[in-house]
Amino acid sequence: MSNLSNNRYYIHRLFTGTEWRHSVMLEIMDGRVEAITPANPADANNWIPLMAPAFIDLQLYGAEGRLLSVFPDAETIHAIRRTCEKGGATHFQPTVATNSREVFLRCIDAVRAYWHQGGEGCIGLHVEGPWIHPAKKGAHLEQYIEKGTLETVASLLEAGKDVISMVTLAPECCDESVVALLMRAGVMVSAGHSNATYEQATRAFNRGIPVATHLFNAMSALQHRSPGMVGAILDHDFVKASVIPDGHHVDYAAIRVAKKIMGDRLFIITDAVTDTNAGPYQHQRVGNKFESAGVLSGSMITMAEGVNNLIEQVGIEEDEAMRMASLYPARVMGRADIKGRIEVGEKFFAVMFDNDRTVLGVLRN
Repeated sequence: MSNLSNNRYYIHRLFTGTEWRHSVMLEIMDGRVEAITPANPADANNWIPLMAPAFIDLQLYGAEGRLLSVFPDAETIHAIRRTCEKGGATHFQPTVATNSREVFLRCIDAVRAYWHQGGEGCIGLHVEGPWIHPAKKGAHLEQYIEKGTLETVASLLEAGKDVISMVTLAPECCDESVVALLMRAGVMVSAGHSNATYEQATRAFNRGIPVATHLFNAMSALQHRSPGMVGAILDHDFVKASVIPDGHHVDYAAIRVAKKIMGDRLFIITDAVTDTNAGPYQHQRVGNKFESAGVLSGSMITMAEGVNNLIEQVGIEEDEAMRMASLYPARVMGRADIKGRIEVGEKFFAVMFDNDRTVLGVLRN
């Protein structure tokens, strides 16, 4: 559905990321929001039932049968973009799990090629591993896991300059100088696939790691005598964490508990993979999830489906669920051009829904 007329949209319910507006006209000029003004139903024939800030998926591995690590090329990232847009996301971070250096380098080249083709929405490459703890590898392959040293990390950073946007690592498996090096390079460091104690995790967060990867999954659990990384995340004042709201990776009740404690520090990712029977990571559909060698390895949800699960299964209010998919991941990345809001003067990225919150399409610039 589109009722574009001189860059004007008429919307029954507009969520800006901070507030609800009802029966409004949204005017776009040169890719930015020019004005949001009250409108009368007689002003236009076709009204958009619901519009909100477009979603941002900071972790997914492939789409349309093309896993990035198996098909590290621009075509795969175009496929990821198409799938993201069907789920209401205009921005995304293609992700490559623990792998060989050759695969990492080819994925870096794939992002560059996508950008050179004018591809939109790709924030950069999320490198998940290989500097993780073997005891919390999940579906990651142990033969590729390595200790993060200054030499190996600096070498990958040099190759992925301006492309690698996020790295997930286990802080107890890397020297603090490695984390500092990544941060100086402008890379968002996320703690994950970690067996850190509560004390180790808290120290890492206090020294600058600002976010954690897929809360509860592949990290030391909260135990009453050993609070682990989960306890450190819940107990911390500022550290943020992603969570996978597909009903398989985390029980919905656990998300509800975490949300009550963390508030705006909790955001969602899809962690989505795709069918593949090639390469070291072979993902097969089992019901409505993916497994690799019998281990839960990825979700099948889109960001819009994740938002609906938050609303319908977790009991989170509609506006807050949408913030967990847009405003909060935007805050994590801290980029001036991606705000996760629909605001006068800002670049325009939006998702349109029907009355049942089914995605009708996305709008960018």
